[in-house]
Amino acid sequence: MDILDEAEQHCARAGARLTPLRKRVLEVLVEADAPVKAYDLMARLDDSAANAKPPTVYRALDFLMQTGLVHKVEALNAFVACPSAGHGAAAILYVCEKCGRITEVHGTRPGQDKRPAGFVVKRSVVEHYGLCAGCAA
Repeated sequence: MDILDEAEQHCARAGARLTPLRKRVLEVLVEADAPVKAYDLMARLDDSAANAKPPTVYRALDFLMQTGLVHKVEALNAFVACPSAGHGAAAILYVCEKCGRITEVHGTRPGQDKRPAGFVVKRSVVEHYGLCAGCAA
């Protein structure tokens, strides 16, 4: 099963709606070989997403992040598709500073860490920067 099919099933189970624009935004991120900034994402959207104005695209990205389908690479202010929809665990991102490739590893489930009493984790992303195996060789 591919990421888009998995995303549709994940949204259906969660009672969330993967609109055509949300799906197209996710598709562009899946096709990208590196993190994509929001305005670059808008430039990559084709005529099928003609109503893709900045607020609409940002709302789509917010939805995709909230549903665990996309991660924001905070230090780059860019977005990357999650290869495993709804994993429910903290995302640990390894970002290659040379080629831009991102590898995602899942950490502990949010809340299993040593958070302050009563603190509710909504999302968690840890980013590590360095060189991937290919670039380090």
